Amino acid sequence: MKVVIFAGGLGTRISEETGTRPKPMVEIGGKPILWHIMKMYSHYGYNDFIICLGYKGYIIKEYFMNYFLHNSDITIDLAKNSLEVHDTNSESFKVTLVETGLDTKTAGRLKKVQKYLGNEDFMLTYGDGVCNVDINKLVEFHKAHNKIATVTSIQLDARFGGIEVGHNGTVQSFREKAKDDSKWINGGFFVLKPEVFNYLQGDMNNTMWEDTPLESLAKDNQLMAYQHLGFWKCMDALRDKIELEDLWQNKNAKWKVW
Repeated sequence: MKVVIFAGGLGTRISEETGTRPKPMVEIGGKPILWHIMKMYSHYGYNDFIICLGYKGYIIKEYFMNYFLHNSDITIDLAKNSLEVHDTNSESFKVTLVETGLDTKTAGRLKKVQKYLGNEDFMLTYGDGVCNVDINKLVEFHKAHNKIATVTSIQLDARFGGIEVGHNGTVQSFREKAKDDSKWINGGFFVLKPEVFNYLQGDMNNTMWEDTPLESLAKDNQLMAYQHLGFWKCMDALRDKIELEDLWQNKNAKWKVW
């Protein structure tokens, strides 16, 4: 099963890092967050990736074009113009890099990679989010319900603690930044049948995948949610990057399942 990753956005909310590179190339622990996402899938045996490029996509192309050399011990003989590779620490990734347009919205990006997917189920996620979802269980859930689309739903941590106050001002209970169990949101990590492209008809370049396509799938009772209660984190802003880096450096990176 192939894995499609959206990696073409401008990343304006983390502009401190994205002035010179696309957001999926922002590093955590010395590796792009895109690499971390791919390693998660690879751990479960999924190594065939299709990357939707846009903003500064050439940087992602150059990263994978030179991946072997960057992760090997080499001797370069300038006089003979020769290269000798001694040891390598490469991955088993197969990566298809597709230019999907600078300003194309996510639905348009997905439509542009249809020709690389064939007539099989595939997975889809964003190039800025990590989690410890069990991909095998996610796929099993998708196959069991036989609907067109599965989305991994997650509960965000509340930004502030909660207080229940009695009528006289007495604090009856205090809860510090627990998960908001009243709301489930889109956490990415989709599994999709090829029939999903029936919901991407016409010009999709200005359409978000999260808008009309997903709304229509839900209306047609073709969208199911796999509820994930474990770790999930999106690198939306600089504070998120700092938090992810801190988790990695302190060996508490819960998304590191490999």
